[in-house]
Amino acid sequence: MVFCSGQIPIDPATGNFVSDVVAEQTEQVLKNLGEVLGAAGASLDHVVKTTVFLADMGDFAEMNEVYARYFSENKPARATVQAARLPRDAKVEIDCIAVL
Repeated sequence: MVFCSGQIPIDPATGNFVSDVVAEQTEQVLKNLGEVLGAAGASLDHVVKTTVFLADMGDFAEMNEVYARYFSENKPARATVQAARLPRDAKVEIDCIAVL
């Protein structure tokens, strides 16, 4: 099993957020999770559980549109919660559990 801590929308090349737009932040978060999983010999296809933290639950539809593209075949169990504040004031953070 691989347990990935929450990822936020940091571009590894710059150390900065990719954008203030929820869809673009979600895209980067999922890319970051993919990289962490890859380093452990896994991929997003191995994910069985995610937790999505949103700064504003009103952003759910925008986040979910991007999320669904990454998990179109393998739909892991998911919990989505609104958090009072995320690291560096991110709009989205996602953690996951994968099984090899």
